[in-house]
Amino acid sequence: MDGATTLQVENVSKIYHERSTSIPVLDSISFDLRAGTWTTLLGPSGCGKTTLLKILAGLEAPDSGRVIVEGSDSSRLGATAYLPQHDTLLPWRTALGNAILASEIGGKSIDDTKKEALELLDHFGLSGFESLYPSQLSGGMRQRLALIRTFLTHRSILLLDEPLGALDPLTRATVQKWLLGVWSELKKTVLLVTHDAEEALLLSDRILVLTERPARLQLDQAVNLERPRDRGSSDLAAHKSQLLSLLLKEGAAV
Repeated sequence: MDGATTLQVENVSKIYHERSTSIPVLDSISFDLRAGTWTTLLGPSGCGKTTLLKILAGLEAPDSGRVIVEGSDSSRLGATAYLPQHDTLLPWRTALGNAILASEIGGKSIDDTKKEALELLDHFGLSGFESLYPSQLSGGMRQRLALIRTFLTHRSILLLDEPLGALDPLTRATVQKWLLGVWSELKKTVLLVTHDAEEALLLSDRILVLTERPARLQLDQAVNLERPRDRGSSDLAAHKSQLLSLLLKEGAAV
């Protein structure tokens, strides 16, 4: 991971206040992302992973600490591409119309954007479905379309919140392969949230593991496995066992 630092998280903390109750969510989280690398964030359910992504995307503000995106700690809104857990596709736009939405809003050339979108639709197995509406697509197709739209924002940093979580195992494995291929070609910087330790090991250059809420960073580990990776390999299985032991130990401490 020899790219320049493109995102820095410095001592970020977050507390939610509900009536007379305070709920600490994040506790002094610090890490950075290198350009063109894939980092995956793991942690127990409800520990604050989505909250952290929203802060990085500029949708929420930290109570303390700061986030620096490409050298700036001013407004982060729009500086990254954020894909929430639900696809948020617009039901009145076709698959192609949804794919090019961000570029269209950003004033990009429609002809160039359509060409790029059609190439990605083909890459993700959606060629021939360009004119269909979201209601006519399966759940897996919708999620692939949402990923395409995220890539077409033309942001260098992608924040992906469990984009494959609702897919069946076969579709998930296929989309993982497609996603890794597109990432390799486009050289984006990716921060992925998932609950799947195997997925993290298959895709990532680096894995971050958070504790239970209030979340602290308990592991920052490079994934030293050669690509392409085999989910059936003994090395990957050993790494997966270690990660699961850490996550299960943390969950048992609740």
